[in-house]
Amino acid sequence: MTQDKGKGFGFGLGKIKELQEAFQKAQQVQAGAQQLQQELEEMTIEGSDKEQLVTVVMSGNQEPRQVTIKPEALEKGAEAVSESVTAAMKDAYAKSTETMRNKMEELTSGLNLPGM
Repeated sequence: MTQDKGKGFGFGLGKIKELQEAFQKAQQVQAGAQQLQQELEEMTIEGSDKEQLVTVVMSGNQEPRQVTIKPEALEKGAEAVSESVTAAMKDAYAKSTETMRNKMEELTSGLNLPGM
């Protein structure tokens, strides 16, 4: 395989510098992602149904931690309890998803990779 002299591999010095900067930023993001993962694991996010008879607690990375059901919820019957638990889980999930999205946006803000 021959190579034209002076053309290298298609990367000028400017491109190499851009790639180095991109790799440095990527390393920073990776370190930040590991720290973020730890923060999310330690975080607690609560969700509840409209009547606040059921509360679901999950970690920031959506690991279920606890479900609390008030006695008044039980008086409404099994189907109503099921609906309340589902609503509380959906609320906690939505809050944790929004938290993760916001944290990831913070982590990756200012990250501009060449060619993207």
